[in-house]
Amino acid sequence: MPRTVDIHRVRNIGIMAHIDAGKTTTTERILYYTGVLHRMGEVHEGTAFMDYMDQERERGITITSAATTCQWRDHVINIIDTPGHVDFTAEVQRSLRVLDGSIALFCAVAGVEPQSETVWHQANEYRVPRIAFVNKMDRIGANFPRVLDMMRSRLGARPVAVQLPIGAEDTFRGVIDLIDGKGIVYANDDGMTYDIVDIPEDMREQVAEYRTTMIEAIVEHDDELLERYLSGGDITSDEIRRGLRAAALGLHITPVLCGSSFRNKGVQQLLDAVIAYLPSPADVGVTHGHDVNDATITIDRKPVDDEPFAALAFKILSDPFVGRLTFLRIYSGTLKAGEQIWNVTNGKKERAGKLLRMHANKRDEIDEAYAGDIVAVPALRFTRTGDTLSDPKHPILLEAIHFAEPVINQSIEARTLADQDKLAESLHRLSEEDPTFRFHVDAESGQTIISGVGELHLDILVDRLKREFNVPVKVGKPQVAYRETVTSPARHEGRFVRSATGKNQFGQVTVEVRPNDSGKGSKFINELAPGVLPEPYATSVEQGAMEALKVGPVAGYPMIDVTVALVDAAYNEDDATEMAYAIASSIAVKDAVRLASPVILEPCFRVEVVTPEEYVGEVIADLSSRYGRIEGIQSRDILQVVTAVVPLSQLFGYVTQLRSLSQGRGSYTMVFDHYEPAVLKR
Repeated sequence: MPRTVDIHRVRNIGIMAHIDAGKTTTTERILYYTGVLHRMGEVHEGTAFMDYMDQERERGITITSAATTCQWRDHVINIIDTPGHVDFTAEVQRSLRVLDGSIALFCAVAGVEPQSETVWHQANEYRVPRIAFVNKMDRIGANFPRVLDMMRSRLGARPVAVQLPIGAEDTFRGVIDLIDGKGIVYANDDGMTYDIVDIPEDMREQVAEYRTTMIEAIVEHDDELLERYLSGGDITSDEIRRGLRAAALGLHITPVLCGSSFRNKGVQQLLDAVIAYLPSPADVGVTHGHDVNDATITIDRKPVDDEPFAALAFKILSDPFVGRLTFLRIYSGTLKAGEQIWNVTNGKKERAGKLLRMHANKRDEIDEAYAGDIVAVPALRFTRTGDTLSDPKHPILLEAIHFAEPVINQSIEARTLADQDKLAESLHRLSEEDPTFRFHVDAESGQTIISGVGELHLDILVDRLKREFNVPVKVGKPQVAYRETVTSPARHEGRFVRSATGKNQFGQVTVEVRPNDSGKGSKFINELAPGVLPEPYATSVEQGAMEALKVGPVAGYPMIDVTVALVDAAYNEDDATEMAYAIASSIAVKDAVRLASPVILEPCFRVEVVTPEEYVGEVIADLSSRYGRIEGIQSRDILQVVTAVVPLSQLFGYVTQLRSLSQGRGSYTMVFDHYEPAVLKR
């Protein structure tokens, strides 16, 4: 069955911003004006259509990205409403990977906020064209020019206003369209009707100034328009729109609109701008992948329906009604319900039994999906986030999605023995949904450790375990995995002589323990001359020595980075046994390490903090107070990257402290680096 809407009339967009900038409210208005909703939901009332999780409605924040579809002026718009809290950045990241364009939302009062910076830089990384919408123009303190200035200074962006607000705060009543030179004034608060008026007399000079700035920004990227502009010729409204679109798609500028979603002002014009200035899948063009067996061979797929099928799985969701849902972005070809597809990433066959078009947590079943579509497929058994799905006869491997590593840990346990298996299964399902959530069982403490990107992140996941999966749990802090080592060489003799059941057992060895290089691990060296001790007994000595290193002399932690050398041995052919030599070796090693100046080691992590320049001093001072060793500072665009090595014991709660120091604008990653002597009595 052929598609009903041409691919040039499809828009795949996301709405991204800092928490509480109005993303979900804006989405609700879009769905209302496009006829999907007959009544607008409100975030503060817990009735927002796109915030369907209990945790979202209670807290008034978006936690998981929700997808929906609507139509506007003969175009199909697939929208993903993304979270604004920094703990759920992964939801934004995977959405940006598969979207063609984005609306960047800014609060007219707060301007560019910390999470706005994070998602803006992510959009830069994926080269996603954007338009900006300055929301909440009706709020006290709203300042449209200041938001434009903040976009330039904090984001390194080039914002170009295509609208100006008429009034601000309680006098905000509409916008000026700088392209057509007309005012749009809203008669009432439902936003459905508005009047087209002339530019107010007191704004004419301001409008002329901003219109000139807009045209100059456009003609910079169009030689024909530039020549006409410099020669004093007129540029029509249609030419301005075409120039804006070309410059926006080329990431040269960001068209900026304004309004108040809560007061229903400016949303229809925002929808017009989505169609006018954001790309269709056809505009994005060819998708690049590579051969399954040879990454050096590039394969291209055009966004057309008669190309071989290729799609990327970008989200896994556990739906209480249809089970495990996999969200796909189709880059080329078509997918029919019931068709067999190939998971190129893991080499498994899958069957797309049903195809669903999602409306938040509601769904419509469809028979066929086309290039450029975003759909959900239930019951894909082997597919994970970031996997490529393709036509079995024409495999292609698309670039996977890369997520930030978890930086905060907690221990977790089921409250009852009966729930232990259920807990493990539930954690596995959550880790499939959320690639920034990990869990493992610590081999030493026996604790189950869960890891996430922030305290709220783990708090929400624990809450979901209790509500969705009915697993009552207890959470706490994990123990730091300390180690021990020696700092000087020491030698000792071990002797084992025993008589049991008429059989004598004899073993006598002398060993020397020495410090090994950090990170090299423990090893055994046989320094005896050939023939002094037969090979089977030397092997037993090695086994005994390695066993003795499992428990250190200071606090009982495992020992690492120790070399054990067998330097002498006595051998009695009649009474020698392998067990006796293993025990003698163990005794010798335990006594030797006590004499070798043993110390406790603690794990140190390499920490990379990304922060605006004005907070670098506070960040360095705080890391130093945590016994961190600063190793370097580098520039990354308009941000600074501080690299340090910090003991793990000092990093618990650091994510909260960093946000406090940097007004929420800093972020960090950490990875294990090495063990070093612990600084006690901190």
